[in-house]
Amino acid sequence: MSREKFQTLSEPMYYILLALLQEQCGVDIMARVQDISNGRVQVGPGTLYALIGKFLENHLIRETKVEGRKRSYIITEDGKDLLRKEYQRLRLMVREGDSLLGGDPV
Repeated sequence: MSREKFQTLSEPMYYILLALLQEQCGVDIMARVQDISNGRVQVGPGTLYALIGKFLENHLIRETKVEGRKRSYIITEDGKDLLRKEYQRLRLMVREGDSLLGGDPV
């Protein structure tokens, strides 16, 4: 998957990268995503490991350790850069929405 595919992130992608600001294993990533999103976003193992593979392939995260079948990961500088760009894109969307909706909560 080329880097261009990551111009916008899905919610699971965004939250997984947020979770990986700290070193985590797969089970911990799933729990952290649920925690960060207040239970709104849940990532199952299939989605998680498919995205981990894509993130590794594109050097957005790196593997930090392997203990038996347990693997841990952390975000790279390229991953942080992508996450910051997505955060800024989302903030812009909210500002534009506020200007048209008058800042009223939806």
